[in-house]
Amino acid sequence: MRKYLLSAVAATAVTAGSIGHADEAAANKWINEEFQPSVLTKDEQLAEMQWFIDAAAPFSGMEINVLSEGIPTHSYESEVLTKAFEEITGIKVNHQILGEGEVVQAVQTQMQTQRNLYDAYVNDSDLIGTHSRLQLAYNLTDFMAGEGADVTNPGLDLDDFMGIQFTTGPDGDLYQLPDQQFANLYWFRKDWFDRADLQEAFKAKYGYDLGVPVNWSAYEDIAEFFSKDVKEIDGTTIYGHMDYGKRAPDLGWRMTDAWLSMAGAGSKGEPNGVPIDEWGIRMEAGSCNPSGASVTRGGAANGPAAVYAIRKWDEWLRAYAPPGAASFDFYQSLPALSQGNVAQQIFWYTAFTADMVKPQSEGNNTVDESGTPLWRMAPSPHGPYWEEGQKIGYQDVGSWTILKSTPLDRAKAAWLYSQFVVSKTVDVKKSHVGLTFIRDSSVNHESFSERADKLGGLVEFYRSPDRVAWSPTGINVPDYPKLAQIWWQQIGDVNSGAFTPQQAMDRLAEEMDITMGRMQRADEAANVYGGCGPRLNEEKDAAWWMANGGAKPMLDNEKPQGMTVNYDALVARWASE
Repeated sequence: MRKYLLSAVAATAVTAGSIGHADEAAANKWINEEFQPSVLTKDEQLAEMQWFIDAAAPFSGMEINVLSEGIPTHSYESEVLTKAFEEITGIKVNHQILGEGEVVQAVQTQMQTQRNLYDAYVNDSDLIGTHSRLQLAYNLTDFMAGEGADVTNPGLDLDDFMGIQFTTGPDGDLYQLPDQQFANLYWFRKDWFDRADLQEAFKAKYGYDLGVPVNWSAYEDIAEFFSKDVKEIDGTTIYGHMDYGKRAPDLGWRMTDAWLSMAGAGSKGEPNGVPIDEWGIRMEAGSCNPSGASVTRGGAANGPAAVYAIRKWDEWLRAYAPPGAASFDFYQSLPALSQGNVAQQIFWYTAFTADMVKPQSEGNNTVDESGTPLWRMAPSPHGPYWEEGQKIGYQDVGSWTILKSTPLDRAKAAWLYSQFVVSKTVDVKKSHVGLTFIRDSSVNHESFSERADKLGGLVEFYRSPDRVAWSPTGINVPDYPKLAQIWWQQIGDVNSGAFTPQQAMDRLAEEMDITMGRMQRADEAANVYGGCGPRLNEEKDAAWWMANGGAKPMLDNEKPQGMTVNYDALVARWASE
């Protein structure tokens, strides 16, 4: 495996130099008025900005276009950091924001047409298997050592990035640079869970303590308790669960973002299961060739654990979520949660933290009068098929990606902007705005120690050893855009009642295999995937595969005894490790 460029100088502090007179006012203004706090001293910040001024000089006056999805982190980049970058470097950046599905579509279109639509994308690291195979994105390891050496920040410090392993291909090279990172965790109303009367009533009915659910059995019990038994708190009708189900692309991510592995589908292994990942796709250890998604090809996309996962999503959405949730999409589910009438959510992205800590004056009913969250986030519970050593949850790593169809001068300018918005000069402040940590140095900064009690457990989680068990889609997925679109359509048919969970997952697995079969033929004929395209297994009886390392057979009991853990004890354990 190659070593990253700069590893030897990763920890080397930049030294303060003289700021060019024409840019001195801009650099000083932004550092003093916006980019505080920082892990760097002001002199070190000025030195880093001097490097950007010098490196950007050949591109001054250029106008470039970049694209990302719409979360608070990217709004800050688009509205604030583009202005800072232009004033300091002279490069104008049009940072456009679209929905995530539209971003993926734009990336796919540019790869297919080889037309330069955008000069850089914040593209999820879920596409690492795609980029490393198709070789249509700049290999950043090669770029930093070669054509892009003159525009690669010596203070970039790749070792400081928490998600760098997720943007590294199977060849050991870097293809994407993390820009924002957020996990999918469990969310709950701690103020309700701490009530003695509710604790007593829950234990009397279920025989164990009301607390953070360790398994899905406990989550279901808690959902039932609040929806069917408690029903109302302070005059407001409440519900034990929140989710979404609209037939749209984000319904696919709801499932591919590790829902099947949370239930226990797939194999042991971190950051992703080997040989079967959280999509149910099989790829043998040491191979780069996916060999199937269907149970009959050694995969698990339509196995008992996967079908159980989809069935529980559908059951809980109908039985315990607020009316209308089944027609919500990803973006509608957040404001619904902030109404303050939901006890817990099993599938909650920490990217929502910035909105969920807004004051009551902005319509957020999940904080008290002082702005302190009434809720907490905790590790996700797992389903009955899950085993120790399996992946437990998903982590999104939105990462700067530059496609080779982008001309070199524009690619260099875009690489400068990409590095600027993740630089140590900027990152602590950006992290305070968007709360999507990418650097260890930022999450461990003293300013987050001071703010931690206002962030509902986010800082504690990202400082904990448990965070490594949450990871993005891995390298088993050979072409994310082609395969991802299959999911939401099939899962949507469950929500509509057109197909049962088993029927839908059978169709989904078959369609993935058909699509991967096309990839295999293209790779064999024209080396489209660099020899790492799918090589599908011949079909065998499902029972044979279940006995020989394929999907897990159906359990006799899919609802074992519920288990919970005390939240405060959990955080105390994190602090001691």
